Amino acid sequence: MRRSPLQQETLAEAQQRSRITVINFVRLAFVVIFTIASFLYVNELADDPATGEARLRNVPWTIAIVLMIGAVVVAADILTPRKRISTLVGILVGLAAGMLATWAFGQLIDLLAVLYGFEGDKHKTVVQAVKLLLGVCFVYLAITVVLQTQDDFRLVIPYVEFAKEIRGTRPLLLDSSVLIDARFAELGETGVIQSPVIIPSFVIAELQLLADQSDKTKRARGRRGLDVVSKLQRSAKLDVSIDETLLPGKAVDQLLIELGHRMSAIVVTTDTGLARVAAIKGVSVVNIHELASALKPSVSIGDAFSTRIVKLGEQPGQGVGYLEDGTMVVVDDARDRVGATLHVVVTSTLQTAAGRLVFARINGEDVGSGRDGESDRDGGAGGDGSPLGVPDEPGEREPPGPAAPRAGQDPKGPFRRGKSPRNPRR
Repeated sequence: MRRSPLQQETLAEAQQRSRITVINFVRLAFVVIFTIASFLYVNELADDPATGEARLRNVPWTIAIVLMIGAVVVAADILTPRKRISTLVGILVGLAAGMLATWAFGQLIDLLAVLYGFEGDKHKTVVQAVKLLLGVCFVYLAITVVLQTQDDFRLVIPYVEFAKEIRGTRPLLLDSSVLIDARFAELGETGVIQSPVIIPSFVIAELQLLADQSDKTKRARGRRGLDVVSKLQRSAKLDVSIDETLLPGKAVDQLLIELGHRMSAIVVTTDTGLARVAAIKGVSVVNIHELASALKPSVSIGDAFSTRIVKLGEQPGQGVGYLEDGTMVVVDDARDRVGATLHVVVTSTLQTAAGRLVFARINGEDVGSGRDGESDRDGGAGGDGSPLGVPDEPGEREPPGPAAPRAGQDPKGPFRRGKSPRNPRR
């Protein structure tokens, strides 16, 4: 059963509240357990059970340091609400790589200490300090490198490359131009879009900046974009979310391309320049203008083309032809032109359950070669009473005897298609 947008929002809020409650309970349990364990451990180390002497000289300071460590852990958890499994895995991988590098260089340092005579107790502390500092540096560098390159992680072996593989549907990342255009919202209501739709927060900020402009046109564009965002969020057929990812300060187009690269998303825009730059940088792009052109009908009102009349129409005077894609073309005043190829102009189109119909009329150049005894120029007959289109000049007469009209030729007249008959008395 499909839920309304209000029900979906209420359900999401309830799930979020339940999740926050569980997390707060875990935090409270951690604080209690960590505090009790710290006091017990410090109390155990405070006095030597054998001699009764104090092993920790500053017990209060020790307790304060231990509690400070716990507070730092809880603060780090609270200040990073949007955690990602990829970030945690990156930290663990970097930590393991740093420790491995520390062990390897530690062995090298021990070997150098033996070779150069730094084995005594006097130099042992220095060697241990060098190994510790190198370990901290290696772990730090490994974690930062993995976190900065986790989206482009590659493990390269000679002639073999293991790269991450994108599976499932890819999200659609909307640009401000496509929100102002508003056709994407209408496309979403058809139910054809099944991918999650993501609107970056910096795009909404750009729309808000436009909506606050003093220029009337820019202000209207910004408000229209914000209205489309609200419409998309209320849609029951789209999975729309606002991404709050913080990126370094750049232009909006560059931020959009970088975010699309990180998320392996498809950028949806109407900006041709943005589409070209994104394609150059390897980010998939869908241009709404190109999509509209692909869905545009093959012919529209006012278009001229040639078609062959193959049969009679249902209404009087109509002839029927077909386009290359099978679309039926109904041509007015073409009933007597079956078998001829006419140059026609589209007058209207009609979408039906069975398909699309195109209604057309014969182009003005072909009207004069129409039915018997009619002409658009001279009133229908020559000066000698003969039907117009049968010239009296000897050089232009048809050879005697009936002859079948050729393809593309008017069966009622001897002149070529596309030329009006000439009145011999004019």
